[in-house]
Amino acid sequence: MKKQLRNALLFSLIILSIGFQTLAKSPQKPIRLAVAGMTHGHISFILGRADKGDFELVGVFEPNQELVAKLAKRYKFPENLAYKNLEEMLDKVKPDAVVAFGSIFEHLAVVETCAPRGIHVMVEKPLAVNMKHADRMAELARKYKIHLLTDYETSWYPSTAQSFKMVNEEQFVGTLRKVVIHDGHQGPKEIGCDPVFLEWLTDPILNGGGAIVDFGCYGANLMTALTNGEKPVSVTAVTRHFKPDVYPKVDDEATIVVSYPGSQCIIQASWNWPFGRKDMEIYGDEGYIVAVNNKEMRTRGKDMAAEKALTVTASEIAVYEDPFCYFADVIWGKIAEPKYGLYSLENNLLVVKILDAARISAKSGRSVPLK
Repeated sequence: MKKQLRNALLFSLIILSIGFQTLAKSPQKPIRLAVAGMTHGHISFILGRADKGDFELVGVFEPNQELVAKLAKRYKFPENLAYKNLEEMLDKVKPDAVVAFGSIFEHLAVVETCAPRGIHVMVEKPLAVNMKHADRMAELARKYKIHLLTDYETSWYPSTAQSFKMVNEEQFVGTLRKVVIHDGHQGPKEIGCDPVFLEWLTDPILNGGGAIVDFGCYGANLMTALTNGEKPVSVTAVTRHFKPDVYPKVDDEATIVVSYPGSQCIIQASWNWPFGRKDMEIYGDEGYIVAVNNKEMRTRGKDMAAEKALTVTASEIAVYEDPFCYFADVIWGKIAEPKYGLYSLENNLLVVKILDAARISAKSGRSVPLK
């Protein structure tokens, strides 16, 4: 099993390295890109992105015309690119790919509209609000042979790629036993999220939950990739409502314990921390790795007398620091998505399954076995 995991990750790293190196080669014809929804706070990731010649923005779907006008002014795109109807936009501008920046609930409608037209889709994390939506999206993606990717900030981190390499290729920690993942901040309202974003982010239907979904998905995604898709045995979760006056409809604190045959993952998701954080601790029987942030790490192995700090960059580990570069190279066929890679459909279906079980566990007060 260890050898299989090591070989799978090594193959993934080779593919990523090859794809990373292709970015410097002669550019191909830009991909015709459209945006579906603009209410997500991460919309700046694509609209504020420097022109790299890989995409051409050809259309925007967003019913909120006031929001369109505000974003058009901020990011300097023509307002005549905007449409109030998604189907109309797709049929008129005929994009090759779509990036979804609406609510998580709306991801299904985007895929239902794009897939039959052969349009590739990248959604912001997580893939879907529940398994019913996720299964339907996967069915459509496979039927119409489109790429369906999910973007997480931690997928771009050099420290993530280095941690995976050390665990699976170098066997630095020995046998994997425990992974502790912290993701969160002071709260979306507290950090100044736009009201149009807050409206659905704090809605149990449109977002699927509060912190348990918003930040719980990161840990499930990382652990699924780290274990190359190993299936969990059970999920146990506890949620808290520390700020009901601020977030009356959804949880603002969650702890999720995902149990595997030989290891355990503890996911701590919070809208209550004094500072924003995205970090990961990986423990084995021979050492540990702490990814402090996107580039800084601390490690200690069996032959080390003391802990070692290191800083890793994208040039050293060959990771895509721009998710849209990754999306473009997948569409162009420059790279093949690893089956349980961080962006992959297989990974993110399992993420939604873990989140569904976590919500059931938190509500029932019991562990939920996963078959």
